Amino acid sequence: MAYEMSHDDALELDSPRFAKNIRKNALRMVHHANSSHIGSGLSMADILSVLYASILNLRPQEPNWAERDRLLVSKGHAAAMLYASLAERGFFPQEWLEKYCDYGSPLAGHITHCKVPGVETSSGSLGHGLSLACGMALAATADRATWRVFVILSDGECDEGSIWEAAMFAPFHNLTNLTAVIDYNKIQSFGNVVDVLNLEPFADKWRAFGWDVTEVDGHDHAALKYALAKNPTDRPRLILAHTIKGKGVSFMEGRLAWHYKSPNTEELAKALNEVEAS
Repeated sequence: MAYEMSHDDALELDSPRFAKNIRKNALRMVHHANSSHIGSGLSMADILSVLYASILNLRPQEPNWAERDRLLVSKGHAAAMLYASLAERGFFPQEWLEKYCDYGSPLAGHITHCKVPGVETSSGSLGHGLSLACGMALAATADRATWRVFVILSDGECDEGSIWEAAMFAPFHNLTNLTAVIDYNKIQSFGNVVDVLNLEPFADKWRAFGWDVTEVDGHDHAALKYALAKNPTDRPRLILAHTIKGKGVSFMEGRLAWHYKSPNTEELAKALNEVEAS
């Protein structure tokens, strides 16, 4: 199975091309492993692409560089898309993707940091990522470090009380080096967010907790780049990214089933063609 080639770090990264490559590679990975959560990965592909192509200060050949920006992906079930992003950015060889979820592979079905360069922490038990990001941001502040902390959350995990404890903690401790991004695709594991536990007025809740909130189209690279690159304010920043579950594949978009299903061979071919043509 032919996986996309990673970018040359000597060249300026093209975030739309990056997004196409990681979407196609994640589709191949989930098909190979007969695994799930491709819809969740596709909804955050553009967020990851802009972060890795334009925002994060990283050294892929030196993944533990002390001054690197930290990115945590709290929605650890979307592991395939993060791994595809790390390979595309050059943290490890593309060939690793061919063994996603295989026995003995470091690329497990939920995000793991064990033996995976570029992964800051294991995740997948939802509701923990923001608290971990707060701890990292607080440590950086205490050390007067210049690196920043970014965390991607799912909308469904905002049902968890631990999210709102961390939401109170960050403004209280003036964590201006922290940016949280919510992949607001409106669908969680058992149905539409509005039916399972309505989060609205979502943006106003975060503002009330003391965050600097920006709402964007989570598939608009220019809007994402502008929001993520904004100068720090006197508050932690929350980017509410409105996205579509399964984005980029017509028969997956907005469909709860693709939280669980794996594309068969015919569906994979159709999906790859659609992503490349987009």
